[in-house]
Amino acid sequence: MNTAPGERQQMVDALRGFALLGILVVNIASFASTYYGLGIPDPMAISPADRGASFVRALVFESKFYLLFSFLFGYSFTLQMRAAERDGKPFVPRMVRRHFGLWVLGVAHAVLLYYGDILTAYAVLGALLLMLRRRSDVFLACAAIALVLLTSLLWAAVGQMYTHADMLMAAQAAYGEAAAALAAYRATPAMVVVQHLRDLSQTWWITALVQAPEALAMFLAGFIAGKRGLLAQAEAHRTLWWRVFWWGLALGLPGALAYAWPTLRLNDPVRDIQGLALTLLTAPFLSAAYAAGLLLVFQRRHGRWLAQLLAPAGRMALSNYLLQSAACAWIFLAYGLRWIGTVGPLATFAIAFAIFAGNLALSHWWMQRFAYGPAEWLLRAFTYLERPPLRRRRHADQRDSSAES
Repeated sequence: MNTAPGERQQMVDALRGFALLGILVVNIASFASTYYGLGIPDPMAISPADRGASFVRALVFESKFYLLFSFLFGYSFTLQMRAAERDGKPFVPRMVRRHFGLWVLGVAHAVLLYYGDILTAYAVLGALLLMLRRRSDVFLACAAIALVLLTSLLWAAVGQMYTHADMLMAAQAAYGEAAAALAAYRATPAMVVVQHLRDLSQTWWITALVQAPEALAMFLAGFIAGKRGLLAQAEAHRTLWWRVFWWGLALGLPGALAYAWPTLRLNDPVRDIQGLALTLLTAPFLSAAYAAGLLLVFQRRHGRWLAQLLAPAGRMALSNYLLQSAACAWIFLAYGLRWIGTVGPLATFAIAFAIFAGNLALSHWWMQRFAYGPAEWLLRAFTYLERPPLRRRRHADQRDSSAES
């Protein structure tokens, strides 16, 4: 099985570029509304069109794309291991520095731009993956399954604990929190930072009990796939991709529907938690279906252009992730236009796709001239303790320069 490194990397980068779009569609909802995620109706999401947009966002995007991103993080971890082996350099110190640098970037991102940052969690989980890298594939697979099952069961138990009366009291308090946050985010840049710190103190447990276990499970799955080189030559695994696609849809769609349905009702927070528990169980399957479907599309003659379109954005995914947050912060917060609380979900879709189109155009322009995205270059310099050349060399080998955000 002989595949050029550049071809293999383009496939991974194209998937990562696709994941960036889905992450943006979800994250922009937090920038646009302080009601998002509180289990209460958003005044800007009452019309049928906006409720439909919220439904689509929950059904197609939420809880799926960060899992795909996490899988690719685990897959790229194996590429980093091989790069260290090629260079004859100790792998562990290099990765410790990389994850510490990623954590520092994540802290700055969370405080200044977006309290829903995932980079800090990735840095910590990456350290766990580093410790587990020598365990057998069977152990890693069992651990991934256990993480998904236990997380889903935990939230199913939480859903059973709460009654509608409990949730009504919580909803009343949430209205006050949303109003206070809206005022802060519209006030001054300093108040934006203060509100981010307040939000972080109140939402860290969501990352710890929802996103982190599922992300670690996908790290492990991606690590297993990377060790076996499943993306090294996608055409050799077409039967596998078709099976993953159909089984992923069959197992993932029911959970996605259960999770998205409450967005149409606007008044059933208990069912929100029950839907969350179910989608935590099934979202990895739907994420796998997305990845398998794209891999099949990329292999078609008319699908190769899509891979070529997405790959540059994926090569500088960390820079694009930070740039997306900066654009949203300028559009919605006191750093710029202060649009928070003035546009509904349908409009945020349009804004998200416009930002992503800018990501694609800028990424193509940048990667034609430079070897790394700016954030990737900074992280790489800290990881390798040397200043890598930023300008693209004509025949430079770019095998291990993809972002692992």
